[in-house]
Amino acid sequence: MHIQIAAVGKLKEKYLVLGIAEYAKRLGPYVKLTLTEVPDEKAPETMSAAEEAIVREREGERLLAQLKPEAHVVALALEGELWSSEDLAGQLDKLATYGRSHVAFVIGGSNGLAPNVLQRAQQKLSFGRMTLPHQLMRLVLVEQIYRAVKINRGEPYHK
Repeated sequence: MHIQIAAVGKLKEKYLVLGIAEYAKRLGPYVKLTLTEVPDEKAPETMSAAEEAIVREREGERLLAQLKPEAHVVALALEGELWSSEDLAGQLDKLATYGRSHVAFVIGGSNGLAPNVLQRAQQKLSFGRMTLPHQLMRLVLVEQIYRAVKINRGEPYHK
């Protein structure tokens, strides 16, 4: 299975880079993991709703350009479904079983995802109602993917 995490912005914090690298290494024997970063749109700290929409749209176009047509896209969004770790494992297993071996998880920037990215997604996933920094979300997501793989293989880790 090929899993892609496409995200807006460059990871800067060393602890996040190291954490993601650790889980990517652990995932190596099981899946092909690709981490794709697209530049965030330069914008002032305070913006009108219209300016925020423009930023989301530009970042969304960059994200969409990185997704292969055959990818099954899962957008991380507050309005998405809540899955348990076992649910994520089941979703990945089902996709692999039915020939959808390229799964792309998409993480927007600080203003969220553009409507065109949400429309491209076959599924929307929420990690809860709390707002998390989009850079931290990458670490949480890659850990959960690793946990899902271990669950599907029946190997210890997920307890």
